[in-house]
Formats: sequence, C-alpha cells, structure tokens
Amino acid sequence: MAPGKRTRDDFEGDGEDGTTNQFGVGQTLAGLNERSMPVHAQEKEELDSDGRNGESGWQTVNRKLKKQKKEKAGNYPSIAHSAQARLQSFVKIGDLQNLILYLLADGTAPQWVSVRHHAEVRKAVVLMVPGLEAGMFDGTITLEEAQKLDSDGGDGTTVLSTSADVQYGVGVQTNGSSEAHVSQSFKQRIHISPDDYYPVRLVAPKLPDPLKPFADMFPHIWPVKAPGDDKFSRLHSPLYAMLTSPLTKSKEEKKRKGPQPPLEGKDWQNKRTPITEFLANLEELRESDYPLHPTVFETDAEKENEMERRRKAHQFAQDGWVDTKVDKFEDGETPAWEVQQGSITAGRDIIAMDCEMCKTSADLFELTRVSLVGWDGDVILDKLVKPENPITDYLTPYSGITKAMLEPVTTTLADIQSQLLTLLTPRTILIGHSLNADLTALKMTHPFVVDTAFLYPHPRGPPLKSSLKWLSQKYLAREIQKGHGSQGHDSVEDARACLDLVKQKCEKGKLWGTSEASGESIFKRLGRASKRRGHDEGRTGAAVDWGEPKRGIGSNAAVAIGCTSDEEVVAGVKRAVVGDPDGALVPGGGVDFVWARLRELEDLRGWWTHARNKPSTSSDSAVTPATSTTAASTSTISTPAIPSPILNPLSSEPSPTAVAVAVARTTAHIHSIFQALPPCTAFIVYSGTGDPREMARLQAQQQQFQREYRTRKWDDCTVHWTDTEVQALRRACARAREGVGFVVVK
Repeated sequence: MAPGKRTRDDFEGDGEDGTTNQFGVGQTLAGLNERSMPVHAQEKEELDSDGRNGESGWQTVNRKLKKQKKEKAGNYPSIAHSAQARLQSFVKIGDLQNLILYLLADGTAPQWVSVRHHAEVRKAVVLMVPGLEAGMFDGTITLEEAQKLDSDGGDGTTVLSTSADVQYGVGVQTNGSSEAHVSQSFKQRIHISPDDYYPVRLVAPKLPDPLKPFADMFPHIWPVKAPGDDKFSRLHSPLYAMLTSPLTKSKEEKKRKGPQPPLEGKDWQNKRTPITEFLANLEELRESDYPLHPTVFETDAEKENEMERRRKAHQFAQDGWVDTKVDKFEDGETPAWEVQQGSITAGRDIIAMDCEMCKTSADLFELTRVSLVGWDGDVILDKLVKPENPITDYLTPYSGITKAMLEPVTTTLADIQSQLLTLLTPRTILIGHSLNADLTALKMTHPFVVDTAFLYPHPRGPPLKSSLKWLSQKYLAREIQKGHGSQGHDSVEDARACLDLVKQKCEKGKLWGTSEASGESIFKRLGRASKRRGHDEGRTGAAVDWGEPKRGIGSNAAVAIGCTSDEEVVAGVKRAVVGDPDGALVPGGGVDFVWARLRELEDLRGWWTHARNKPSTSSDSAVTPATSTTAASTSTISTPAIPSPILNPLSSEPSPTAVAVAVARTTAHIHSIFQALPPCTAFIVYSGTGDPREMARLQAQQQQFQREYRTRKWDDCTVHWTDTEVQALRRACARAREGVGFVVVK
C-alpha cells in the first residue's frame, strides 16, 4: 500500500545523494549559523565540560556577527524559487512572458519567483519544446527500464509518481511492475490542491538517464499551465500566449461590462486594404465545411476527387445543387486599368447575403428566406421561399418565419437559384457570417467568399466563432437581433451588419479584429525598450523555428531563421545569440531576445498534426534530422542515433525506447544551447502543453456528432455524445493544459 503524502518540507529536505534530512527547522537554522562562523565553532570545541577554557578559569564569550556575509558578492543576476513564496495559482505561460518583459523591458516584477539584479540580465533565450512532460521526470512515462534506488533499501520496489504528483513530490511504491503505476488515478483526478502550484527540485540521481542533464542546468521543474477554457474544454495557443503581449487597459475600461469597444494601440495605424485580400482560401473553406466550387482547385485530379465527394454527399446536380457560372478562378480578376486607385472593392461587385431556414419533415433545415444587400447598403433581393418538404418547425424565435408568412408564397428554391445565377458573376464577391450554412441551404457553390467569422476570429480560437450579434456590439456599437428568442432575426439587418464589418476591416487593415489589435507582438514591445538609460536604441529579437517564421510568428522580429531540423534550430539559436562575424543576417554581438522551438519530440509522439507544415517522414523513421557539426560542437552530452524502426509494429504509439532516444536527443540539444549562452543570460524552457491527443480525438468526435445530429435522429448517428464523453473531454483538456517549465540565469 502506498505511503501517505509527505509534506513539502519533507520533500525539500531530501539530500541530493538520495538520503533523508532529519533536521528540524530550528536545528537547520542553528547549523547554518555555525557554518557561517567557523571561528566560533572551533572555540566551542575547546571549552571544558563546565564551560571554561583550559585551566585559566576564564570563560570565552563569543558575540554573533550582526550581519552575515553573502555567499555571492557583487550584483550577478539570479532567478530562483523563494521558500517564502505563497503561490495562489498555477504559473501560466503569460507569467513567463511577463518575466521576459520584466528582465528586458517595462514589465512588472513577478510574484511567483524571486529575481535579483534583473537589470544585469543582458539577454534572454526562450525555448519551446512540445512533447516534454512532467511524467518523463517522475517515471509515469517510461524512458528506460525501472531501476532500484538505494534509498529504497534494496527491497525490490521502485519509486514512481504520477505526472500530477511530481509537482508535490509524492512517491508511490509498486512491486516492480510498470503497469502498476498510478496513471489511472491521474486520469480521474480533477481536484487541484495548492501543492500543485509549487515547483519540484531536480535531483540528478532521481531522474531517468536521458533527463539527468536537466539537473545540471535548472534547479527546479515548474508546473506551467497552458492557456485554455475549462468551461468549453478548449486549449488555446501556447505559441501566441508567449509571443503576443496584451495592451494595457485603463481602470475605466476594466470596469466596463459586456462587449468592450476595440482598443487601438499607441502605435496602431490604419492600413487600407482591398477586399480581395480577405477572400477565404481553400483551407479555410474546407475547415468550415463549405460546399466547394470546382474552380478553387488547381489540378484536374483535385477537381475529380471533390466531385466524387460531392456525389457521395448528395451535393450534385441530380440532387438540386448548382455552381455559379465561373469557368476559371482567374476570371474573377479585374484588369488594373479598371480599378480606381485606392479602391477597397478592387473593381469587384460586392453582395452581402443572409438566409433564414426552417426545419422540415425530411429532418433538414431548408431555405425559407434569402436577402441580398449591395455595397451601398440597398436591398437587391429579399424573398420568402416555399420549402420542398412540409415544415415541422418554423423556428420562429430565430428565423422570424411564421406559418402565416409562408402560406401565400409560391417561390421555390429553384426560382431563387435561377435568380442568383444571374446576379452572381465571376467578379462577384459574396459576404456573410458563416456563409457555409447559407450556401448549403441554397444548394449552391461560389468560389469568391468573404466570411466575417474568419475576419474576426473568436478570442479563444477555432473552432469557436463569435456571433454576429456580439461582433456588431463590439465593433459597430450596434444592437441587432433584438428579437432573438422571441420574434426572430431580420436577414436584411444581419446582411447589412456583415457588410459594415467588412468595410471596417478594409479600412483598418488585416490585423483589425484579431489578437494583434488587442495586443502586440513581444518583438515590437521589446523594440520600444531601450537597452540602457539615456539611449534610444531598442531591444532586438529573433525567431528560430521550423519552416518560414518570417511569414508568421517572426514577422515582427529583427531576425527570422527558418529550419528543417532540431539541429538547425540549435545552430540558429547560437547564431542569433552570438551574431554573425560580418553581420550578414544577425548583427554583431547577437540579439537581445531569442524565441525558438524544437519539434522532433513533438513529431515523434504524434502531437504535430498540421501536415502542411510537417517535414516529410518515412514509416521507418519519424524523425531523421540532418547532421550538423555546428549544433553539437560545444555539447558534452552525447547525441544517440534514432533506431529504425522506432515504432512498435502493432501500434502507432512510439515505443519507450524510441521516446527515450528522442528525449535524450532533445536534452542534448537543450544542453548544447545552454553551454553556448554568454553569462547573465536568462534561459527559459517550456513545453507549451501536455498531451493533447485525447482531447483532439474527443473534440473531433463531438464535432462529428453535432454535424450528424442536425440532420439525423439519435439512433441513426454513427457517434454519440453523452455526459460520459463530456467528462472525458474535461479530463483530457485538463491534462492537455498541464505543461512544464524551467527557468535559470546562466
């Protein structure tokens, strides 16, 4: 049976050699005082048993020094966990960002960690390592065969702990079976105690071999919580949580309730942008289940595959579907001589559309009203439509449609399609909010679409979408859909709201309505911070990542280095810190702030799901980085080769051996970077998230059920979503948000 939970004092009292420190607090303090005054200790040994010195009869009296000498003289910076700290919540990725801003810019002092002489920190390097988990440090995730620890007394038991318990140092004894560790208790654990907030000291003898170098670099492992939403079981981007700094709000702005008016930063500048820049691309259309027009595909093979998919989905001509008359995607382009200079319409015809639907006997949502509004706000078309099947639910509280309204209507869906095929030309751009539902109800496809749900993404990220009502309140200061839940919506009003949102986006620029509008890149904020008092020269930054960081996260960085392997990332970080001798890309002396990401461990464990950015891999080797002598030249940690095959033949889950080798490689890369850092450099390593795979699987199941349940009965759905799945998703999201972090000043 597992022993009871030890207190934090018991855990912190363990010696680095694995022995247990039995001193009490008072005795420990007394011992520290004696070690600081060696002369007093020697004289104490010379005293007689009666307290007198020799035969002289004199008693030696020693006075304590009023002020102890510090172990380290000078003002060398340090970042350490304070024993007096009382953490009230998990350390978040935003706290790590604030620590960087405090060290290099104008951030406030952190309360979760003790920072000394922060002004002496010269550089900061932040390394994101997805795939790294707390369970690797405590044995929950097996990296090697179970080893007997001397502190166990040689009784054949192995000390393990759950990934949740590593945060407060709970040891659990098993009988040598790796299957017996208490990961099941973690899966069921939702309750969080204050002990979970604290870091755990890294002791090399207690770590698996691939992770022992961490104890040489960092004093503690910190539990770091990824951004997310517990209510909706969502995980937000750990990337932007670090690289996007929120704009500060005044006290008056903080007191406001409801949708807040958008903030314009001090450096915000409107950038007039033509509407063609906001056309939805193929990837966005696919992710939102849009019916796809044949011209959006570049190759004949892609067109044939889409036509076959549409046949199976009953979205073909014999099912009543039509495609607008656009032969080639290029037909939508307007000659430059026809476009007035500075025009945001770019010579295109703009039509905003909104539809209302009712539920019919076929268990479908069929079109009952369609409204079109031109660029000037005038109504082009507003008609009621008689559905093909009998209506079973008018959905009046939402659609505004009643039985009396449709009784005299004779217009059919085919009539509306015929009119729209005349109105929608190759130069027409359709505007709407979540237009995929409208086009599906119309049984129509069109290649040129601007969706306000894409232009104004949800603050918590996809797949969530902001409602049109909320967007109108926030960005237009306009109340729409006042009859929601009673009299229903007005499709003309909704179409005009979409039109005005698009106009505002075109006037403000691409960043308007995104996280960049309510925040700013950390590279920009550091650029405004001067290196020294009295100098205007700002801090410089670099982004080192797989792919082309200059097109994304590194667009605001002074230096962006693209890589194809972790070894290239290591070499890129060293280059960014030291600088190029000739200043070709990186100025001499390097930049002040570097953000980089290692991804081979993430790829091996199956966490990297975006295939378009993923490096090509074979089935025999999921990670085959190119060799680089530059990356490993300063590392004293050996970098083992990855065996082939690295995956178990019966499972897509990588074998413990493969994971151990990948972890060893990643650790060697981190250690190599640490060795190359100059003195007074802050070094932060964070995982970003925990394991997100189960959460992603359950979210996909939930989305599939929601799609099917719109048109099918419960018994006909291929998947179901019950309270069991809701609780499982909640636990999976909680696990996905449990990351780790390491902080130190070299």
